Amino acid sequence: MSLVKYEILNKVAEVQSFTKAAELLGLTQSAVSHAISSLEKEFGFNLIHRNRNGVTLTEDGQEMLIEMRKVLTAQEHLEQAASNILGVNKGTVRIGLISTISTHWMPNIIPIMEALYPGIRIELREGDYFEIEQWLLNGEVDCGFLNRTSSKQFDFIPLKRDPLLCIVSNESPLYDNTTIDLLEIENLPFIMPSYKGTNDVMANFEKYGIRPNIRFELFDEKAIVAMVEHNLGISIMPQMAVSMLPQNVKALPLLQESFRTIGLSTKQKLSPASKKFVEVLQKWLASVEQ
Repeated sequence: MSLVKYEILNKVAEVQSFTKAAELLGLTQSAVSHAISSLEKEFGFNLIHRNRNGVTLTEDGQEMLIEMRKVLTAQEHLEQAASNILGVNKGTVRIGLISTISTHWMPNIIPIMEALYPGIRIELREGDYFEIEQWLLNGEVDCGFLNRTSSKQFDFIPLKRDPLLCIVSNESPLYDNTTIDLLEIENLPFIMPSYKGTNDVMANFEKYGIRPNIRFELFDEKAIVAMVEHNLGISIMPQMAVSMLPQNVKALPLLQESFRTIGLSTKQKLSPASKKFVEVLQKWLASVEQ
């Protein structure tokens, strides 16, 4: 019974609503409320704050949820191990991913997973490197796509070296170049990709001692391209993020070796279902890179 209560608290924390949690779990709102109240009675302290805008976890609730997720993960691994012994692949793989992975890789991977392992459910959660790290630490996802420099505290499976490219408009003095020397960038207005976690572009500048003339810092990749398109600056982005550019914008390779390493990170030992996902992912990548 406690496992069911843990699952209910986990879902309430995720969606910050009793009503939404009840709908997603196929329960009544009163059942969800009763489960939370029962847990609070068992532990002897409040787990959530109730207010007009929804519900949030207390500090004690956040601490307890981390431990509950460990129990839920262990239960999931146990069930998957039993399924594998019986020759049946079942389970859930919760994946944290950046936008370029959700755009370029997952639409190809999910149909393969569904065809080979219909009993394995894939759950996707999109964020930046920092958010994915936090989800891994808190047990909210089983694995997550990170760059190498962000994943020192996790097990890391390298998957792809993604070149960093300089994007310029046809009005830029660099437009006719075949390659871009980072030194040429220092005095030009620069649109810096901005997100939490290790910034691949900034790390590259620091590596070569470059101080860019940052005009704007933007998170959204489409917004960065739009700024470059209107000649408000140049930028540097991973190759996977610039597959479709406006006619007056092009991506040029950098003279200095510049890339990000995309890989799959885990905090814990991979579950049987997660191992199947990794196998499918690696085989698909090998086939498209041949």
